[in-house]
Amino acid sequence: MSETPSHKLPQLRMSTIFALTFGFFGVNMAFSLQSSQMGRIFQTLGANPNNLGWFFILPPLAGMVIQPLIGKYSDKTWTKYGRRMPYLLVAGPIGAIVLILLPNAGSFGFGYGSLAALMFGAIATLFMDLTSNACMQPYKMVIGDMVNENQKDMAWSWQQSFSNLGGVVATIAPFLLTMFGVANTAPKGEVPLTVKISYYAAAIILLLSSLYTVFSVHEYDPVKYAEYHGIDPEEEDKKSPSFIELLKSAPKSFWEIAVVQFFEWFAVMYLWTYSTGAIAQNVWHTSDASSAGYQAAGNWYGVLFCVQSVASVLFGVFLAKSRPEQRKFWYRVGALIGAAGFISVFFIHSQWLLIISFILIGVNNLTMNTQPFSLLTESLDGKNEGAYLGLFNCSICLPQIVASVASFAIFPLVGHSMPAMLLVAGFSLILASLSVSLIHSSFETKKTTEAK
Repeated sequence: MSETPSHKLPQLRMSTIFALTFGFFGVNMAFSLQSSQMGRIFQTLGANPNNLGWFFILPPLAGMVIQPLIGKYSDKTWTKYGRRMPYLLVAGPIGAIVLILLPNAGSFGFGYGSLAALMFGAIATLFMDLTSNACMQPYKMVIGDMVNENQKDMAWSWQQSFSNLGGVVATIAPFLLTMFGVANTAPKGEVPLTVKISYYAAAIILLLSSLYTVFSVHEYDPVKYAEYHGIDPEEEDKKSPSFIELLKSAPKSFWEIAVVQFFEWFAVMYLWTYSTGAIAQNVWHTSDASSAGYQAAGNWYGVLFCVQSVASVLFGVFLAKSRPEQRKFWYRVGALIGAAGFISVFFIHSQWLLIISFILIGVNNLTMNTQPFSLLTESLDGKNEGAYLGLFNCSICLPQIVASVASFAIFPLVGHSMPAMLLVAGFSLILASLSVSLIHSSFETKKTTEAK
């Protein structure tokens, strides 16, 4: 690290930023399998498509609980191993175990469509999301702790790029395994072996990548942290404020970005929930979850999710070179491009043309996972940063819950059409793009002031 004056974070070596961000590869393998295969798994277990929203409520509920708690308490967890890393060290191994259990929900003899099979799957999903969130949050917080403003956009982009690469591996795996002759169908009520092996691989990689980060990243001690963030150590040692107190004193941008996040993640929830069914209906002309056509659609959605991830990685390379005052611009543009991708899925009946749709969705995936955090952390002063990032995660989780509950009314309203649910999602992204104008960016404000 280079020498810098007090109250300024040091310039980090590229190897340090790599260690801070690479672990997201394993974390997003878990999240990508959840988002690309969960609808397929529950419909394979016998869930009614009308009731899919219930199963997708659990993950964001877990995120709303676990991320604020980890953020708040890790702010005060000063140990010789750091303050964020101990949480990752515990969550990684538990997450690996749950990843092995989840795809076997239909393999314990509960029976197709039985409450026991669906409840086992739901509980396993809940624990998978708890542990995945517990792994993800330290990675986000440590960037705020250790990375200066000049390197922050690069760090977020690297993290998202590794995240997308993990998504590529996770979501392409069932398709590739099928090509190599692994069975992509199974007895009614059981998950195909292609999906199970993909989950097992994710479990191993999540564990190894988490351990790599834990043993490679050396967080600042309390004295250095206070020095670099311009914090009075005595003030830092005082009792941390409650969540209510933190929300009352949150920067204006916290709430403004949350409005955009609502429309962004409302849309993404329908992508996760209905994409496999939408592709099966539009391309393979089936809604039978046990059919070969439906399982082929599930594999193809994995390929499209891979395309989305690659597009995100490539766009992330470009976005990493952008200036801080351009954050709002790219946030807005990304949402509009994503809206075009979502809406096009409704009209397309060719599996190959869907590649274009998911390239567009991939651009939005990158901007919605980088720009909000850059815009927020530029407004924070280093105090209670983990707690704020944890609370900010509620702006990701709450819209997913609202979208799941709303689906019980919207799905019948659009004629029980899964492709139409993605059309609804596209219009939500248009609202997200319009809402970006509400955000007050400190860098944008500074540039305007200097121009005057």
